Amino acid sequence: MSTSVMTSKSQTKKDTLHGYLFMLPSLIFFIGFVIIPMFLCVYLSFTDSSLNATVQDHFIGFANYAELFSDPIFSKALQNTLIIVLVSVPVVMVFSLWVSTVIFKLKDWALSIFRCIFYLPVVTGSVAVTVVWKWMFNNYYGIFNYVLKSLGIIQTNINWLGDTRFALGCIILILLTTSVGQPIVLYVSALNNVDQSLVEAAKVDGATDKQVFWNIKWPAIMPTTLYILIITTINSFQCFALIQLLTSGGPNYSTETVMYYIYYTAFKIYRFGYGNAMGVILAVIIAVLSAVQFKLAKEK
Repeated sequence: MSTSVMTSKSQTKKDTLHGYLFMLPSLIFFIGFVIIPMFLCVYLSFTDSSLNATVQDHFIGFANYAELFSDPIFSKALQNTLIIVLVSVPVVMVFSLWVSTVIFKLKDWALSIFRCIFYLPVVTGSVAVTVVWKWMFNNYYGIFNYVLKSLGIIQTNINWLGDTRFALGCIILILLTTSVGQPIVLYVSALNNVDQSLVEAAKVDGATDKQVFWNIKWPAIMPTTLYILIITTINSFQCFALIQLLTSGGPNYSTETVMYYIYYTAFKIYRFGYGNAMGVILAVIIAVLSAVQFKLAKEK
């Protein structure tokens, strides 16, 4: 074996070692705060753990999972969560794509303004955003009641967050305003990366704007669409802060979500094992839906 080949292999091993050393801090963090907690969650879901150091945990098998499927509150929480996902995900996708197609050809200064406006709720603290919305929905001096009464649409104030008819819809509306910022920024970037020579050639051949979009731009931005679809679905399933700060799952469990019920069960009534079982079920649902979305998008 020649000296140059041996030197090349030695350098490759050295570079690989350096690469792993650079990865080591992130790898330790990932193992310590993701992988290990994940396995602990699965293990504790088979116990009656209560976070009480003086009480020994007992292995109870699938008892927590059996209880889940007969728990009416969990069923209601899962139903509300699915409603949030089924409503918010398509609306966020369609609205973000529509806004992006409108603004991506604007001048740089105008595009920056629009991106800032839509992205501001994303980077603003969830508590600050929630406080503003809570004031707007206030049933005594909120802006929604004021405007609707001024227009003669309603005669008496509506308790938006305290009425089972409106509470979940209000949560979805707030979630939409905080969810469209990132998809818009990603779609604008993806549309700017579409090969303009193909677009111009199609227009020269007489293609309409609709035909250009569906036959050239849409396939080009499909990877971005897949990414947005998955992260939006996951974020919708994990809706928690809005529920905790606005309604605490009420009224009458009309805004209860799986994430909030997990928090309440594990850290309010200290049924940690039961809460972990719900976490496992939620993770499985998200994983299955993400896999299905990924497969369908790849086929298209």
